[in-house]
Amino acid sequence: MKKNLLPSIVLPQLNFTQLAEDFKTLDMKDPGLWPLGPKLVILIGVFLALIGISWFVGWSAQLDELDAYQQKEKQLKDEWLDKKRQAVNLEAYRKQKEEIDRSFGELLKQLPNKAEMDAMIVDISQAALTRGLKIDLFKPGVEAKKDFYAEMPISIQMYGGYNDMALFSGDLARLPRIVTLNNIKLKPKDNRANVLSLDGTVMTYRYLDTEELAAQKKQQKGKPGASK
Repeated sequence: MKKNLLPSIVLPQLNFTQLAEDFKTLDMKDPGLWPLGPKLVILIGVFLALIGISWFVGWSAQLDELDAYQQKEKQLKDEWLDKKRQAVNLEAYRKQKEEIDRSFGELLKQLPNKAEMDAMIVDISQAALTRGLKIDLFKPGVEAKKDFYAEMPISIQMYGGYNDMALFSGDLARLPRIVTLNNIKLKPKDNRANVLSLDGTVMTYRYLDTEELAAQKKQQKGKPGASK
């Protein structure tokens, strides 16, 4: 059987009655003669009081400041990792931007300029006449300018056969410029068989030229609340 070679530690037992009696007989003028018990109690009390004062005076604020610095460190690390990911993928972003610019350029080519609008309006009316549709109304409206383009509604009223209507819609879709049919209403024409009346709006688009874009930006800067 193995013997325990470590010396046993015997903790002193506190006699609270004797400790209270020692406090009653303390000579405040001669602390050197105080018993050990009161000395230890007072020493521990002073130590705890110093810790409490240090906490309220300096440590609490320092811990708050340390926590703020740790949060700032985490934020800076996250920003660094984000910038590192962007740097790693920079070439991919550049290729993506080039692809977006190319696609945007292709779409922009489908918008006529100001000088080409008259020809496009003629193409739309000619598409209807080619399919044998009778035009009662073909009236271009007022342009509405957007960020980099303008849209012009054309009010139309025409009638003809169902197949002719369908072929006319297909012809508009195949035009080299962007043209849409909106607010379409189809109904029989004067109760005649196989003859439909079409009432709606053909929406056409064109891109703004350099002068129009400059004037638009100038107008936006002049509005109240516009950023300088």
